[in-house]
Amino acid sequence: MTSGIEIGFLLDHLWHQIRGEMEQSKLPALLAIARILADTGVPYAVIGGIALQVHHPEPRTTLDIDLAVQDRSAIPAARLEAAGFVRTGDHAHSVNWRAADGTPVQFTDDPALRAAIGRATRVDLRGVPLRVIARGDLLHEELRAGGDPAHRRSKRLQDLADAQALLEDDPALAAGLSDAERALLGRLPP
Repeated sequence: MTSGIEIGFLLDHLWHQIRGEMEQSKLPALLAIARILADTGVPYAVIGGIALQVHHPEPRTTLDIDLAVQDRSAIPAARLEAAGFVRTGDHAHSVNWRAADGTPVQFTDDPALRAAIGRATRVDLRGVPLRVIARGDLLHEELRAGGDPAHRRSKRLQDLADAQALLEDDPALAAGLSDAERALLGRLPP
């Protein structure tokens, strides 16, 4: 059986093919980042859409790579640049990069994710260790993002739908929800 993350890479190829672009996937960029972070000992966790691909069985695609790090100063910039990555911007809690193939990469040092980095699970991706946010932490992060009025409404709705999908796949996760998180999910249509 093909894993959700491998299906995501196939969807990447189809996305680019439909648009008439050169077929590509974020797989090479993700493998390069995982190797660099492992080699330099930087604690991190893959978050966002790729984490959903790992933790949820339904096909899902995402156009970027999102990672949480403890501190942006630990990002091995010189190693990333040597591997063809280009820094494209800095924000309050994130640093944006672009892989040589154009894949957008965002590192966040959001303090709310620090504990989750320590609990990240290890996944083998084609022989490369990949640290991915744990399923329960991903659920809380999707709910936090889904309740953030600073995000676009469409993004918030997607985050809440992703949280609901995680709960449907693993109902035991509901035991760890706060009252505020339950109320947020309660606003979704039945």
